[in-house]
Amino acid sequence: MTLTRHGGQILVDQLKLRGLQRVFSVPGESFLAALDGLHDSGIENIVCRHEGGAAMMAEAHGKLTGLPGVVFVTRGPGAGNAAAGLHVAQQDSTPMIAFIGQIARHHRDREAFQEVDFPAFFGPLVKWAAEIREAERIPEYVARAWDVALAGRPGPVVLSLPEDMLSEQAETRDIPPTRPAPCPDYSAFADAVLRRLRRAGRPLVVAGGSGWSAQALADLQVFAETADLPVAVTFRRQDHMDNRHDSYVGDLGVGMNPALGQRLARADVVLALGTRLSETATSGYSLLDPQAPNPRQCLIHVHPDPTELGRVHRPEMALAAPAAEIVSDLAAYATPLANSRIWTAEARADFETWQIPQPSPGALQQEAVIAWLSETLPDDAILTNGAGNYAAWLHRYFRFKRYGTQLAPTSGSMGYGLPAAIAAKLQFPERCVVCLAGDGCLQMSVTELSTAAQYGVAIIVLVVNNGRYGTIRAHQERHFPGRVSGTELFTPDLPALARAYGGWGATVSRNEDFPAAFAEAEAAGTLAVLDLRVDPQALSPMMTLDEARASGQARTAAPDAGDPTP
Repeated sequence: MTLTRHGGQILVDQLKLRGLQRVFSVPGESFLAALDGLHDSGIENIVCRHEGGAAMMAEAHGKLTGLPGVVFVTRGPGAGNAAAGLHVAQQDSTPMIAFIGQIARHHRDREAFQEVDFPAFFGPLVKWAAEIREAERIPEYVARAWDVALAGRPGPVVLSLPEDMLSEQAETRDIPPTRPAPCPDYSAFADAVLRRLRRAGRPLVVAGGSGWSAQALADLQVFAETADLPVAVTFRRQDHMDNRHDSYVGDLGVGMNPALGQRLARADVVLALGTRLSETATSGYSLLDPQAPNPRQCLIHVHPDPTELGRVHRPEMALAAPAAEIVSDLAAYATPLANSRIWTAEARADFETWQIPQPSPGALQQEAVIAWLSETLPDDAILTNGAGNYAAWLHRYFRFKRYGTQLAPTSGSMGYGLPAAIAAKLQFPERCVVCLAGDGCLQMSVTELSTAAQYGVAIIVLVVNNGRYGTIRAHQERHFPGRVSGTELFTPDLPALARAYGGWGATVSRNEDFPAAFAEAEAAGTLAVLDLRVDPQALSPMMTLDEARASGQARTAAPDAGDPTP
């Protein structure tokens, strides 16, 4: 049926047709008609404090649901602020749509107030960026944006909305969502992969990317167990397999187990499922060298985007398909080996050894905190984090048990953990949601504590407080030892800040005090912040600050000796 409505209403009606539950926004006068359309729509509008936080919430929503997360921001500085979240969505392959208010069409190309050419600005950063110039074409653009965000390798889309276009009346039809196509038959490819794996002596499955599900996780475990295969996951995709499973052998990420990295380099068959095998997963492309591929190694690459296949690494076998679909056939057709592989058992033993906590300095040790969380939290608890050396303890010592329990930016964006935790708790209010953040990471988006308070979001925020930008300090000590510049950090009274937002807060400085403090945070039933005072010497799980400085001094004295990694 053709209806006459203003552009904002037309836009919102297309989102309703696609079952959208909520949007995240910072309001602006440039999209008042869209706000009006949201008023009686039944779509929840989560009003945030900063466009970067709003975009990161939308990205986290997309990760959790598998459908595009939607953010509304205004033109100029609002759009610029949102770019950080769009970059996360691009590098993390997360479906997302950003609607950006724009100046009136008749003012274009005069450098009017807050004017930016958004398709040109965002074009290199996202999958598709466009401007809607006629209200009657809004259904067409939204339908395409939704499909592009989900197609192939998922990612972000930007649509610019001139304010006069949104306000004008138009007669137009709605465009319903595209019906999903039937899953193709991948059985022949799966059979070829299994035959190649059965001949392998040192196989390694590497699972990563987006588009996975709880069912895909279960299929991956059946496949690995039946075919006796070790499974590694890529950076911040540790919830793609139950870490307690005997076939799970660790993550190929920042600060990876060196033994696992060497297994990737030595594997005779690498089955990459959904991952791009990026710089992080391959330790700067040193474990798999695109320019000098190992002639004794067969790469089998499955990725939903055909343009990614052969883009960096040259596979012997390739399939453009979602990993979740091919792993179903791999599980269905896998057969047990006549003899178990010692290689798989050794890889798992390496992981178990890597999990043994290495004591760090101080009365409150991050390895103790993470081990307690891993043993105590419900299996479906959601953990979020941003960027910083504190995350290395989480990646190393926490065992993720279920899909959809890890929200972290593979792009390495600071400030992500708090907005992601808010989005997670809004989507799953019944589940425990814990945000881990460094004191520097938290302060990138700390104003979103106000958003959490406004919507009654009872998240628990654990702030690892060492008074510095720890990751940069680690690099600084290695390259310019003892010359501290720009890495010291003032941190406010975090428990008092939590109380100022109507929440609960406490400071913890000893291992033995943490369990009781966490229990109080849970019992508070509101926003809760635990200020974890750690020793500044605890720079990484493998190196203290003094050790980092000493290694930097040795490197400076003998620059040809190499560059040790903390």
